[in-house]
Amino acid sequence: MKKILLFSLVVFLFAACGGSNPTADKIFINGIVYTVDESNPQVEAVAIKDGLIIAVGTTEEIMAFAGKYTETIDLEGMTMTPGFIESHAHIMGIGYNKLDIDLMYVKTFDELVEKVAEAASTAEPGEWITGRGWHQDKWIEMPANTIKGFQTHDALSAITPNNPVYLAHASGHASFVNQKAMELAGITPLGGEKPQQEVEGGEIIRDELGNPTGVLVERASYLVSKMIPQDTPERAEKAMELALQELAEKGITSFHDAGSGQDVIDLLEKFKAEGRLTSRMYVMLTSRQPELLEAWYKKGPHIDPDHMVTVRSIKLNMDGALGPWGAWLLEDYEDKPGHRGHETMPIDLVSQVSEKGLELGFQVCSHAIGDRTNREVLDRYEAAFAKFPGVTDHRFRIEHAQHLHPDDIDRFGNLGVIAAIQAIHLSSDRPWAIGRLGAKRIKDGAYVWQKLLQSGAVISNGTDAPVEPLDPIPSFYASVTRKTLKMTPEGGYEPDQKMTREQALKSYTLDGAYAEFEENFKGSIQVGKAADFTVFNQNLMQVPENQLLDTQVTMTVVGGKVVFRK
Repeated sequence: MKKILLFSLVVFLFAACGGSNPTADKIFINGIVYTVDESNPQVEAVAIKDGLIIAVGTTEEIMAFAGKYTETIDLEGMTMTPGFIESHAHIMGIGYNKLDIDLMYVKTFDELVEKVAEAASTAEPGEWITGRGWHQDKWIEMPANTIKGFQTHDALSAITPNNPVYLAHASGHASFVNQKAMELAGITPLGGEKPQQEVEGGEIIRDELGNPTGVLVERASYLVSKMIPQDTPERAEKAMELALQELAEKGITSFHDAGSGQDVIDLLEKFKAEGRLTSRMYVMLTSRQPELLEAWYKKGPHIDPDHMVTVRSIKLNMDGALGPWGAWLLEDYEDKPGHRGHETMPIDLVSQVSEKGLELGFQVCSHAIGDRTNREVLDRYEAAFAKFPGVTDHRFRIEHAQHLHPDDIDRFGNLGVIAAIQAIHLSSDRPWAIGRLGAKRIKDGAYVWQKLLQSGAVISNGTDAPVEPLDPIPSFYASVTRKTLKMTPEGGYEPDQKMTREQALKSYTLDGAYAEFEENFKGSIQVGKAADFTVFNQNLMQVPENQLLDTQVTMTVVGGKVVFRK
């Protein structure tokens, strides 16, 4: 009855304006359409005009909007949802990952060395070799010689005597470099000439004799990364092209870029002006560039009336990741007694930026993985909110919110803080994360999605690509099963924290839109909203759990334009 009333209301409104239905630019018919609209959750067809939805209903009802020049797309029983929103990833990282050595899928240290050797065979002497994606905890075996849980550089340096090598960890919170790179950066053994010994907010991993192993954690990576020649504009543009192509192929219609500088914003604006931008972009300003924040404080947020490139949030990187023991904890790591990780930026920065954000209209998004970091960030958010009681719709976020103390879970809902999670991290990390945190901390506060939802918090979902592959299907699968991608264990890890499929879909659509202040423009299939859709080859809301990972994107639509068709 609700559906009939809604359709009748739409027809009535159009009739009142002109006496008949408007002619649609496109209609999509014969589909299984999940709208993420509680009042009208499922329909068969959608009509669009000028990039907006003008009607939803049955195929028969929507055919009334077809005219001589209307394009009709027969979904043939396929499933359509609102366009998927990637709520936390790195646009240039995705693109450069395709230009550099991709180490995301290597299973052993030997395989990593082989990939670098292949790149070195065609590199000019002195040319930098770069890559990203290795993660020692995901290898099926570790090399014989390890220091503090990491590999050493000897085999890598042996095959690259003439080229400096920089390989970023999958998490982005560590790196692996060769002897040549360390020589250029002045990283020498302890006791040597002018040794690099300590780095605030980071660590040079050394063996028992004080020799650097080639692994640099957190801000120590900058000692080498700052020496890598800056990319040419042509290479940056190519990386952006490849990233946007990946977004379209994976059904992503909106993208939250988790920390970029003015160069990326300018490149996005260039792509927009040239009609090459195939996904809506919501950019977080990186706090690693204080001068960038000062410049934007002076001019204020940029809210794009075209909904294509909006800049209204600030990304704070407040701790590391669990993999390199960098997440900041309240208690010692289970597998590293005496170590609790560390803050990667002064924690008072959260207070400074939060107050400035509330004053000027910027959203603040803080990277926080460990329970200590989450508590410290929430404390400073709460204090800032108290100073600006008139700002009631701040939508401040915590990016990852991966490991929480039980006392802090309800604070997300109470304070109105969004938990911007990446469910795929559970699939990848949970098998080894229990070694870092122990069973009790895992059960009480790690990946606690239902507890967060019950607190009243909004959860937006994503992948953190290129830390994980951009594909939303594995993350959707992890959301509803809490299993690895090998479909283990039976029943999933801590199954009481699984999302329902409806919750998972909402986290990837309407709640993702809410997390960027756009829920009235997109995120659900409703009249007046943007015609952003993702079409799948099977019904991800109904297929058996063990078939979910077989789901593929067959079409991506942004503003009524088909940007990908399989």
